Amino acid sequence: MLNTMAVIRWLLVALLLVYHLQEVRSGSSDHKYKPNDEVPIYANKVGPFHNPSETYRFFDLPFCLPADLKEKPEALGEVLNGDRLVSAPYKLPFMVEKDSEIVCRKKLTKEEVSKFRSAVAKDYYFQMYYDDLPFWGFLGKVEKDKTDPSEEKYYLFKHLHFEIHYNKDHVIEINAKADPSAVVDLTEDKEVDVEFMYMVRWKETTVPFDARMGKYMENGSHPHHLEIHWFSIINSCVTVLLLTGFLATILMRVLKNDFVKYAHDEEAADEQEETGWKYIHGDVFRYPKYKSLFAAALGSGTQLFSLALFIFGLALVGVFYPYNRGALFTALVVIYALTSGIAGYTAASFYHQLEGTNWVRNLLLTGCLFCGPLFLTFCFLNTVAISYTATAALPFGTIVVIVLIWTLVTSPLLVLGGIAGKNSKAEFQAPVRTTKYPREIPPLPWYRKTIPQMAMAGFLPFSAIYIELYYIFASVWGHRIYTIYSILFIVFIILLIVTAFITVALTYFQLAAEDHEWWWRSFLCGGSTGVFIYGYCLYYYYERSDMSGFMQTSFFFGYMACICYGFFLMLGMVGFRAALFFVRHIYRSIKCE
Repeated sequence: MLNTMAVIRWLLVALLLVYHLQEVRSGSSDHKYKPNDEVPIYANKVGPFHNPSETYRFFDLPFCLPADLKEKPEALGEVLNGDRLVSAPYKLPFMVEKDSEIVCRKKLTKEEVSKFRSAVAKDYYFQMYYDDLPFWGFLGKVEKDKTDPSEEKYYLFKHLHFEIHYNKDHVIEINAKADPSAVVDLTEDKEVDVEFMYMVRWKETTVPFDARMGKYMENGSHPHHLEIHWFSIINSCVTVLLLTGFLATILMRVLKNDFVKYAHDEEAADEQEETGWKYIHGDVFRYPKYKSLFAAALGSGTQLFSLALFIFGLALVGVFYPYNRGALFTALVVIYALTSGIAGYTAASFYHQLEGTNWVRNLLLTGCLFCGPLFLTFCFLNTVAISYTATAALPFGTIVVIVLIWTLVTSPLLVLGGIAGKNSKAEFQAPVRTTKYPREIPPLPWYRKTIPQMAMAGFLPFSAIYIELYYIFASVWGHRIYTIYSILFIVFIILLIVTAFITVALTYFQLAAEDHEWWWRSFLCGGSTGVFIYGYCLYYYYERSDMSGFMQTSFFFGYMACICYGFFLMLGMVGFRAALFFVRHIYRSIKCE
């Protein structure tokens, strides 16, 4: 096991180093320029501002084509992010100012006018990159008709103003603004003559090159937003401390009374009938039903937990700075592949402890438990994206690369981890013997059933994170920048602590009611926060966002279902591990015949 984990760690370090070196080599230059030097400018994508997943190639709209149209080679993460960079129709040499430079003169046909009008009506924006610095702008505007306020008029911007800041031989900042007075009326379905132009102004700045990304960092950490973040953290901490302290006090007091009572009972009368959680000592460690599925769920949850820790580690050291195109997606794919050995080892080892024999089926189940639903969701959503001709549709070559990673890295490591787990000498540590026949569980009130218990278990952890969820959603499904990973990590730790504690408390009350089937219950209660997060998705979509359309809706609810399912597996594993530790502890502390 140690050798396997060491290999995985070294593989991860080596791969990240290679990835970093490739990123350095892939740059078009060292970002140093002389006057009149050509600076690379690429057009990326266009799309409705309120539908971040629904983006299209820049030249899907009838803009002026450059003389030398070239596509920029993309890394895996950039393709997954929906980036499709091509040569832009503008020429912005270093420190060269221009006044009303003509891009092209064009007669728009009725079909092209209709395309532009539809884009303006849907509030389309464009994104470009200049010397690897992103900038945005809108395509046009919609105004009320002055003669008839019930009618709307659609205007296309035809004149862009570029303002570029430089420091010695480096580009520091770029902004693009449209001239609101230079527009083309697209309201009617008729051919229109248009002259696309642009202007360039250069300004010197003292901002050093190393700090040029600070502008985007500041957008994500506005003082007002920081106050809200810290307020949410303090609110969560106070709420969690009060509630968990209250539960801990009750639980410890009840447990102390139980220990005193059971010790007194043993001294007073051996023949006295046992009650409460001691009464079921012969059943509490009886293996759960569907133990292969249970072990697979633990393995997948452990892998996702490891993935989360690695991602947080990279985020805290500054790998995921704003607009580092595709870095997060690349890290997710690579680290998930390399941590599959953890899933295989955990699942096979625990399955072996539960005296399971069909370890091959267990490994297949482990490999497909999370990847299976994710793959089916991807197939459906990729088909939707293809039908929309959106950039979210992955090219065939990218799909082949992902399949190869899964085949050549994920699957072998899963099998190696499984073999190591199967051959491990670990045995299940049960402090008391399990009886041959299970005791009958007494009738329980409705609120002690699985669904009400899951509702109670998920509410407390969700209440600790729901304020921060808005900022995460606004970043993933909007245009807000999220850079405060330290706060997010604190929230994650709080989530783990609360999940573990509430699962332990509910497990105790379940055992006290003489219900010994706690294995699956603890997993389901721990993972129930994932269900609450998906419920928050409904609230966010309808109340806090302006997303619309079949593609954006299906992408939002499809991929959020996969993310929430991942949280369910990860937090379910955390809940079960905490409950197992607790149950072993209390039964080890009493004498059971």
